[in-house]
Amino acid sequence: MEHPLRLLDAAEKLRTDMVDRLDALVSCESAPGSLPHLETCADLLARWGEEVLGRPARRVVVDGLPHLLWPAVDQRVLLLGHFDTVFPVGTIRSRPFTVRRDVATGPGVCDMKAGIVQMFTALGLLEDTSAVGVLLTCDEETGSVTSRPLIEREARRSGAVLVCEAATSEGHVKVARKGGSVYRLTVSGRAAHAGVEPQRGVNATVEVAHQVLTLRTLGAADSGGTSVTPTLLSAGTTTNTVPEHASLAVDVRAWTRDELERVDHAIRGLVPFLPEATLAVQGGINRYPMSPELARPLLELAQSIAGQLGIPRLVGASAAGASDGNFTAALGVPTLDGLGAVGGGAHAADEYVCLDRMPERTALLAGLVDVLSTMERFGSQPIDDIQ
Repeated sequence: MEHPLRLLDAAEKLRTDMVDRLDALVSCESAPGSLPHLETCADLLARWGEEVLGRPARRVVVDGLPHLLWPAVDQRVLLLGHFDTVFPVGTIRSRPFTVRRDVATGPGVCDMKAGIVQMFTALGLLEDTSAVGVLLTCDEETGSVTSRPLIEREARRSGAVLVCEAATSEGHVKVARKGGSVYRLTVSGRAAHAGVEPQRGVNATVEVAHQVLTLRTLGAADSGGTSVTPTLLSAGTTTNTVPEHASLAVDVRAWTRDELERVDHAIRGLVPFLPEATLAVQGGINRYPMSPELARPLLELAQSIAGQLGIPRLVGASAAGASDGNFTAALGVPTLDGLGAVGGGAHAADEYVCLDRMPERTALLAGLVDVLSTMERFGSQPIDDIQ
């Protein structure tokens, strides 16, 4: 087993290389659903992964989306991440990768391209990665619809899962996450001339407005509880027509399975307010909450390694946002999240990463992988039918 201080020394020497790779990866845009850009980014990451793992990636293409998998036969630990971002193509022109005073900014720099750079750098520090699997997906920001079966299959084959999503701005890892649901409400009414005879119409916009007010009552009053948030809204065709159709997207987050199911039942039970309107509900629970119990043994191991690295006490934090770690934890596989970069501002114009923290986080991850890949493994299944 490698000593953590040796790993830290080696990571410090690679700091410039990590910044250069981060520049290249952030500059390689990977907007959701933009297949040419996702393919280009996948090509870059496939090369990097083969360099450090000594084996080529298996490109698993689902509905055109290229996910990258480096499976291990005796997979004791799985490193999990995603290379898609929320930012549209062209963002890099107005907000290029920039470094000022040990802080890097740019689209996707924290969520989660710095985490990927740290992941590959950490693997490059280890002599033996034969028991380490790596999975990088490209649809996490849009719900992991095509990658979820792949994530769950690889998690079932693994003794533990380490998620390289960003840490908190204080450097805390993540041991619990809210679960999430996504819904689309579709309203149908009746069109009419808005000026001549609006009374003949059934206004879909008015119906959706009533549903928004009802949805607001389903969440908690405080910011730390269950949130039910109407997001995308569309209605109507022209300014002089009573809208016949409207649609509303709803985002739900909760700390417990019971809360997600309570809100799910309530949303599916919504009824129209206007007598002649119709209402249809699509969607449902996407990710169940990540429980801290499964993460506790991994957190204790990480804290031990952090102590040897001279890192102040590593804290296990809770996060309101969900990740693909929710899927793996829901299967009962020990999962520790937030092992990526230290930074903040995810999804925002001021997203940033603390470059001076990258070597220590890389060494921490390398130390964890080194220990887990040499431990007697548990809860795994043999490799089979990987395409």
